Amino acid sequence: MPRILRIINRLNLGGPTFNVAYLTKHLHPQFETLLVSGMIDNGEESSEFILDDLGVKPRYINNMYRDINPLKDLPAYRQLKQIIREYRPDIVHTHAAKAGTLGRLAAYDCGVPVILHTFHGHVFHSYFGALKTRMFLEIERALAKISSRIVAISPQQKHELGNIYNICSPDKIQVVPLGFDLNRFQDNQINKRIDFRARYHIADNEVAIGIVGRLVPIKNHGLFLQALQQVIAQYGSKVRAFVIGDGEERNNIEQLAQQLNIATATHEQAVAGYRAALTFTSWIKEVDEAYAGLDVVALSSLNEGTPVSLIEAQAAGKAIVSTQVGGVADVVSSGKTALLVPSNDTNAFANALAKLVGNEGLRRKLSKNAPAHVEERYSYRRLTNDMAHLYDQLLHEKVPHYTPAYDLQTSKQIPVFQTMPQVAGFRPMVSRK
Repeated sequence: MPRILRIINRLNLGGPTFNVAYLTKHLHPQFETLLVSGMIDNGEESSEFILDDLGVKPRYINNMYRDINPLKDLPAYRQLKQIIREYRPDIVHTHAAKAGTLGRLAAYDCGVPVILHTFHGHVFHSYFGALKTRMFLEIERALAKISSRIVAISPQQKHELGNIYNICSPDKIQVVPLGFDLNRFQDNQINKRIDFRARYHIADNEVAIGIVGRLVPIKNHGLFLQALQQVIAQYGSKVRAFVIGDGEERNNIEQLAQQLNIATATHEQAVAGYRAALTFTSWIKEVDEAYAGLDVVALSSLNEGTPVSLIEAQAAGKAIVSTQVGGVADVVSSGKTALLVPSNDTNAFANALAKLVGNEGLRRKLSKNAPAHVEERYSYRRLTNDMAHLYDQLLHEKVPHYTPAYDLQTSKQIPVFQTMPQVAGFRPMVSRK
């Protein structure tokens, strides 16, 4: 069967880990996959437990980190080339920027027939200054030229990559949305809600608002806190807010909360009975329990690829307030599952939150529409089927005598026993050097 070498920056909590985990697990037996990962940074929460639950064993590149560091990047590049020579993949598929740079260069140098890269987001606005942004743009344009296909995770992201930032022709970009196991966000919700609200001493008449994700500048938690201050001024103790996640910006966010006179608590203080307006829970691995206990889920980001927290929130049937940035509009339905506001508009964000706090009927309306909106569009089964079909197309284009496992006209899968003998032992890769 064809072999895939899948390379990801690092296994931190977030959508990319789920993406590579499900693809590694569920493309078998049509494709054999080896997952390779770099290392998480200090302060990041590991997501290895996701792979452990699926029985996926990654191989680690101990010199590959998110930040640019030639002293580490060069050994990481050499190690990737060695893995390619040993594993002899038919496809190298990279995920996120560092893996995309080192992995694609190594794959091209080793003559891998099919090279793909998935953008799980991009850094072309709201991250860096003009000079650094231009440098990254030129790097990605060069890498796109050696890629068989670029994968975007939303139509909006495809538009940005192809038409705004000119990474490559839009025709070279394939949209394959993320996929997840969403069942856990719908199972046993009543008991999960009771447990979460009891743990944090949330009364039945209190509205719990949560924001879930890394505490990093791009997530713009400052907007959330400034809006929260206005909502608390209007509704007082009826509101309980939760920052679920952790990261480099935590101290700054806590300091801002103090400056805004928002009473805060740590996880330990909150479970001990201290009822503050805002609780910093840090990471919660059983995040499905957290969603069950919340009433509203917020997102205040300056930029997003596909916001995983909004997919999970809708699967759990929660009303949403979000900035309308990046791929957000592709994930939610404005007015039906979420209230969307302009980026960095404190008053609009506060008004949307206040509208949901004060209107239980509106919360219920958005909640009712949410699960059906994401169930089919973001299931891991759809993800693996879409990606298998794309792999088949590319192998059919690049490799003589390859017989697809999918009917390329109808996307209907041909039974595995009809295809596997024809591709077994297929190893056309020849090193360029």
